[in-house]
Amino acid sequence: MDGEDILSSLGDASDETEFYTPMPAGYRPGQTKYVFVLGTVMSGLGKGIFSSSLAKVFQDKGITVAPIKLEGYFNRDSGTLNPYRHGEVFVLDDGMECDMDLGTYERMLDQDLTSLNFTTSGRIFSTVLEKERAGGYLGRDVQMIPHVTGEVKNRLRELAVASRAQVIFVEIGGTVGDVENAYYIEAIRQLSYEEGPHSCCFVALTYILEPSTLGEQKSKPAQMNLKQLNAMGIHPHIIACRAQRPVTRKVREKLALYSNVPMERVFSMHDCDSIYVVPESLRGAGIDTAVVELLQLEDCVDREAEAAARSVWNGYISRFRQAACPVTVGIIGKYTTLRDSYASVIQALEHAGTALGARVSLEWIDSAELTDANVGERLRCVDAVIVPGGFGTRGVDGKIAAIQHVRMQGVPYLGLCYGFQVAVIEFARNVCGLAEANSTEVDVHTPYPVIDILPGQKSIEGMGATMRLGGQDLLVEPETLLSGLLGEREQYRLRFRHRYEVNPDFVERLEAGGLVFCGRSPHEPAANQPHGQRVMQALELPTEVHPFFLATQAHPELTSRPLSPDPMFVALVRAALARRGQQPAVSAVDSPVTVCAPADECGTGF
Repeated sequence: MDGEDILSSLGDASDETEFYTPMPAGYRPGQTKYVFVLGTVMSGLGKGIFSSSLAKVFQDKGITVAPIKLEGYFNRDSGTLNPYRHGEVFVLDDGMECDMDLGTYERMLDQDLTSLNFTTSGRIFSTVLEKERAGGYLGRDVQMIPHVTGEVKNRLRELAVASRAQVIFVEIGGTVGDVENAYYIEAIRQLSYEEGPHSCCFVALTYILEPSTLGEQKSKPAQMNLKQLNAMGIHPHIIACRAQRPVTRKVREKLALYSNVPMERVFSMHDCDSIYVVPESLRGAGIDTAVVELLQLEDCVDREAEAAARSVWNGYISRFRQAACPVTVGIIGKYTTLRDSYASVIQALEHAGTALGARVSLEWIDSAELTDANVGERLRCVDAVIVPGGFGTRGVDGKIAAIQHVRMQGVPYLGLCYGFQVAVIEFARNVCGLAEANSTEVDVHTPYPVIDILPGQKSIEGMGATMRLGGQDLLVEPETLLSGLLGEREQYRLRFRHRYEVNPDFVERLEAGGLVFCGRSPHEPAANQPHGQRVMQALELPTEVHPFFLATQAHPELTSRPLSPDPMFVALVRAALARRGQQPAVSAVDSPVTVCAPADECGTGF
C-alpha cells in the first residue's frame, strides 16, 4: 500500500473516523521525500549543522531542498528569548525571528528562508486553538492525536507545496525524551507511515562521551537514548556521532549492533576547524549515497552539477585552511560568555577573513567591565573592533568608552545595530558637545535624546514580533565610504531588528559635527514616519579623519555567506590587516598566496 493509497482513506475527524490528516491543495502523497534529524543525549550537538550540510550535498546534486526547524518551546517565535537561553535571534527577510540554526541553513544553502521554514509549539497550538474556536473540527474533542500531530504534518506538507522541494529536511529541536518534543516525534512517525515506503529517512544525532579519567570513548548514553527512540516507533537509518575526536571503530560497531544500523551508516561527526567542511565529510563517508539510495533518488542526481558545485565549495575550504595573515578583532558586548549569542558575527568574520587570506582570531570583551581607565589596555592588542547588537542598559558606558577610544586612536570600527546607536551617542557627547546625550531606552529623561523610539513603535505595548523587523532597503549616499564598498548599487537590502532610531531633530547637528549618514531608508509610510522622514541606517567618518569607522542600524552579518561575504565585514578585516602593516593575501576569488608581516608583540591570538 503506497502513500497515496493510505492517504486516500483519511479525512477530517468525525464520529465515523478517527483520522485527521489535513492536506494542502496541490500536495501529492509520496512525491516529496523527507529527512528527519533528531538529537539524543543532549542538545547543542549540531543537528542544524548536520542537517544543513546534508541538504547542501543534495542541493549540489541538482536536487531541490527546503529545510524546516521544529522547536518545542511555547514562544510563538524566538524574538523574546534571551541570548543566554537560546543563542542569537536570527531574523529572516520576511521579519520572522527564529532560531540560530536558520542562519546555518541560509549560509549553507545560499537561500533566503521564510516563516514557512520555522515553527514552534506556540505557533502549532495557536493554530489548533484558532481552528477549534472557528468550529474547524466538526464538534470533535480536540486532542494531541490526531489534531495537534495533524497540524505538524500539515506544516511540513505546506512547505513541500510552497517550496516545490524534492526533499524536505526536518530538524526537531531539543532531544529525544523531552516532553515538549514527544508530539513532534509522533507526528513524523505517522507521516512516515502515510507517505509510504522510501519516502522518509531518519537520522539520530548522538554524543559519544570521553571522560578524561577513563581515556576512552563510551557509548552507553548513546545506546540508551537510541533504545528510547526505537520505543517511540522511530528506527534510525543513519547515526551521526558527535565527539571531540574521531569516533573509534569499536564504538561505531557497538552502536551498529545495538541499533540495527549498518556500520557504514554510523558517521563520526567529530570536531573540525570549520562547519563548512562537514558536507565533504558526509560525502567521504558515503552518507549522501546511502540517503539517496534509501529515498530512491538515484535518477535525480546530476553528477556534472555536483562536481562543479563541489569544486567551488572546496575552493572556499582551501582558502580558509591556507589563510595565514593574523588579525585580531575585539567583540565588545554583554553576552560574550556564550559565543552562540554572536554566531552570525563569528561566521561573517570567517567569510571575510577567508576572502582576504586572513586568519581572524577573536578577543571577547565584556562591555560591563570596560571603563575610561582600562579601555586602552583592554584594546591594546586588537586590530579592529565590533560592537554588535543588543538591548537594555547594562554595559552601555563600556561600549561608549570603547567607541571613543577607537575613534580617537584610529582603530577600525564596525558597529551593528546597537553599535550604530551607541556610536551616535558617543559622537554627540564628545564631538558635538552634548555631554548628557543618550538614548531614551537608557535614560528616558535625557535632555538630548539623540536616539529615540521609532514613531511607529510608540503605541505598541506587546514585546513579541513588534519591532522594525526583516529586510529593508538601504539607500546609499554617493561618494561615501559605503558607496565605495557596494560598487554601483544605489540600494542595498539588509535585515533589521530595532525599536529605536537616530532622532531626526539631531541629524543636522550631528552632520555639522562631521558625522556622515551614508545610508538612509527610502521614504517610509506616513503612519510610521511622519513628513516622509527617512530612518538613518548607516553612518561613517570621512577617511581623512579615520581609516575605517562604519556603523549600520542593520545586521549585515545575517546575510553574509561563505561564497559572498558581506562587504562591510570584508572592509573591516582589510582595514585590520592594514593596521598591522599587512596587505590582503588574496581577493574573494583569487587563489591564496600567503604574504604576511610578522606578528607584533601582542601575538596572533591563536
